[in-house]
This record gives sequence, structure tokens and C-alpha cells, in this order.
Amino acid sequence: MVDIQKVETFICAAESSSLSDAAKLLHLSQPGVSHQIKLLEQELGVQLFTRSNIGLHLTEAGQLLLPWARHLLHDMDDLKEMMASLQEAAVGELNIVCSTSIGKYVLPQLATRFCLMYPKVKIHLLSCSPETIALNLLAGIAQLGVVSAEVNDKGLESQEFFRDSIGLIVPVNHPWAMRPSIEPSEIVNEPLYIREETSGTRWAMLTELSKFDISLEDLNIFMEIANAEGIMEAVATGYGISFVSCLASKHLRALRQIISVSVEGFNVQRITYMVRKRISPPHRPRDVFWGFIHTPENADLLGQSGAGVIYA
Repeated sequence: MVDIQKVETFICAAESSSLSDAAKLLHLSQPGVSHQIKLLEQELGVQLFTRSNIGLHLTEAGQLLLPWARHLLHDMDDLKEMMASLQEAAVGELNIVCSTSIGKYVLPQLATRFCLMYPKVKIHLLSCSPETIALNLLAGIAQLGVVSAEVNDKGLESQEFFRDSIGLIVPVNHPWAMRPSIEPSEIVNEPLYIREETSGTRWAMLTELSKFDISLEDLNIFMEIANAEGIMEAVATGYGISFVSCLASKHLRALRQIISVSVEGFNVQRITYMVRKRISPPHRPRDVFWGFIHTPENADLLGQSGAGVIYA
């Protein structure tokens, strides 16, 4: 094992090109500095410096070692900070990227609760496309991500965040609003708002309808809208129907601006996942939030009593 103190002495000597200057900076004697460098050279089996009347010069081995030595000291500093942070409340910034619409309804409320519990953490909620979420996490742009499907990347791990259902909504004055349920075949005659082609909600809806031999071509598509908010507001104006996330429509349904209607045999359960980098330096806010999401106090937001961990 290489002694960290010898590594620090080597860096100081390399940067000052002088044993005497390094000794002053390290508050050591010049022979003490020389001895530590000699011991390091013996341990590594290489010569790190050549000495002349005008100072020290790095050998090829010394030049190769210097960036690695700096990296090692940096990692040691990170380790010390992480260990010190365990004695304190979580502190720092946390970037969370979200590529799913329903996550945008749950995350702000959950993040608010977290920040009230950990006031020294500043959270940034960022939107991104499903295609770039893995890149953002692997590049360190964000520490956590929320996605509508498990990621197929060995560099990432995921856990179940929450489960949601896709349901049919209609205007409050729609004839179906007074009915306990409808048959799937009745949907084809109604003007339908539908999500964009890349939407997980659209894919889930069409997959479930295919069980009843209903395809996209059979539907009376009135308009394509690229977000759930726009669709719900359109339905609330009194025209058309749509399939949306039940969590997303919860607020407008509570206000009786739209009505949820049961479709016989239609049952779509979707799982949303939280993702993080599998191997990375410790990050206290990220790691605390990772466990925080499934504390019992948050069951009301997630619409469930809890969820297990699923690793990708």
C-alpha cells in the first residue's frame, strides 16, 4: 500500500521543482522530504526525479505518476467529505431528470417534502427525452432519473418508483358520465384526443385495445396532443374523450371538471422507475432521496403502500 503522505510529498516536490520549497510548504525538513520520495521510489520500483544544481526534474515515470497522484488525493478528499457528511444532515444539490409525464406530477410534491425534511439540499427537477436520460446520468449531469420503462444499461440501476393506471376520461356533460361502465367497442365512434407517437400512454392504450381487436385505424382520432395537461383541459371544455394517467387526472376529477369512466375488461397498470448510476462516488442527497421515496409517509403521493426494489 502506497502511503498517502508520500504521494502528497511527491506532488508538492513535483509542483515546486525544489526539495527545500516542498519542505517549507509541508512543514517538514528537507532531509525528511528527500527520505519520503526515496521510499516512494523504492515502493514503486522506479526513479521519479532527476536532481541537478537548478532543482528537480520529473522522469518519464514521474510524469506518468503525477496526474494519477493528484486524482488519488482528490478521491481521498471526497472520501473524507463523505464520511464527515454522515455526521450531519444531507447537504448539497440534487439534479433529477424526468422523461415521463406522470413523473412531473409526483416529483414536485415529493421533492417539496424532501426539502422540508432536509432544508440544506437544493433540488433541481429537469425535463429530458427518454433517449437522453441515460446519457445525463452517466455523464453526471443528473444524479437521479425518472423513466416509464426499465433501462437496459449495465451502468445504471433502477428501483420501482410508483405504479399508475391508464383510464378513460370524458366531459362532465357526456352521456357516459352517468353510466357505471361502457364496452370497448363503443370507443371507436367517439372523437378521441391521443398522445404523440413516442408517448408511453399511447403505446399502453393501443396495446390494451388490441386485445379487443381495436387498432389505431379503427379509432376516430380528433386531435393529437403532446402532453397530458393539454388533453385533460381539452376534454374539460366539453368535447371528445381520451385515455390518460389516473394520477395525472386526479386533480381535475376531484374538481368534477372531467369524469372517469370504466371500460369493461380494460386494465392498464404502468410502472414508473427511478434510476441512478450503478457505480459512482458517494453523493449524500442522492442516496438519501433514493431511500426517502418509499417511506410510509409518502404512500399517499405514490398511490400505494410501498414498492420493492428492482435492479436493472
